[in-house]
Amino acid sequence: MLSEVDFSKRLKKLPPYLFVEIDKKKKAAIKKGVDIISLGVGDPDLPTPKHIVDAMKSAVEKPKNHQYPFGAGIMEFRTAVSNWYKQRFDVDLNPQDEIHSLIGSKEGIGHIHLAFVNPGDVVLIPEPGYPVYNCGTIFSEGSSYFLPLIEKNDFLPSLEKIPEKVARKSKILFINYPNNPTSATATPEFYERVVAFAKKYNIIVCADTAYSEIYFDNKKPPSFLETKGAKDVGIEFHSVSKTYNMTGWRLGWACGNPKILSGLAKVKDNYDSGVFNAVQEAGIAALESSQSCVSEMRRIYQERRDVFVSRLNSLGWVVKKPSATFYIWAKVPGGYTSAETVEKLLDKAGIVSTPGNGMGPSGEGYVRFALTVPVPRLKQAIERISKIKW
Repeated sequence: MLSEVDFSKRLKKLPPYLFVEIDKKKKAAIKKGVDIISLGVGDPDLPTPKHIVDAMKSAVEKPKNHQYPFGAGIMEFRTAVSNWYKQRFDVDLNPQDEIHSLIGSKEGIGHIHLAFVNPGDVVLIPEPGYPVYNCGTIFSEGSSYFLPLIEKNDFLPSLEKIPEKVARKSKILFINYPNNPTSATATPEFYERVVAFAKKYNIIVCADTAYSEIYFDNKKPPSFLETKGAKDVGIEFHSVSKTYNMTGWRLGWACGNPKILSGLAKVKDNYDSGVFNAVQEAGIAALESSQSCVSEMRRIYQERRDVFVSRLNSLGWVVKKPSATFYIWAKVPGGYTSAETVEKLLDKAGIVSTPGNGMGPSGEGYVRFALTVPVPRLKQAIERISKIKW
């Protein structure tokens, strides 16, 4: 037995992973017998469409899929991604060297740092934001420079406020639209500014676009790669997780600049053995089949959005109706911090939510709700909130 186990300095620098901590609190409350309404973690409650499950069942039975997959992914999957991007965004991608499969986009986002960031290099990270942008920076011994996302700027980072000396030391810029947690969307004009900024300072842009298909009122969010010159400076991360309710399947991709992808590929070749081919075949079924299931998903989330936002506002909360994602970014009641609001929602109403400041200091004053329960449970949540004395 070891007398002492000393974690690495990198591991010690990591903040507690927010959603693991939220899950712990949820499980502790359930253990006490609390009827929990979980609006914390963004994990869809809707099932994976049957035709995708059936494709997976068939693919699992093929002996050729039982071996190491290795590499960028089967060509059929990469071709399906290429065709989907062309149809959805009118973006041309060469399946040969401009698309690489991932074990979920989270994996690729976490690994990309190791290909390009040296100790001390700066990584530009939006906050509040997805924790993995910062975790990957810590593991690569880079230096995180946070870009506040605030309402008066439409939750877009102010690139012009980045100090010259910081910009010149930066290797990667992360952007994420539609945005988690604020639900904001980006404009083509913003993406044009990103491309110009990246070219000026020779910075790699990593666009996280996992929520592009969860949009409402027919307001389709653009892809970063639609922007002229985007492929010269960056790549985009995408996933089947949210679009097809496949979070547990772990399938995504990175696409765009082939040289940047080759760096990520070298890291992955040394860390994993690729995505299970049967899962890729299921991904092909998702991308190439009728997208009516995606339209139905959007209808369901839009109904939930409309019910929850209108009723929360009727209680005196200040909430803007989002045009994308299944998140509600709500201002907390006056006099309360984000953490105090989340604690009170859990203790007094059995509602699990996410404190805004848990995803970055600029999130203070907000709480994030995930619309991942049916309408009756959302109505029940509102009823419980209405009985809390703030």
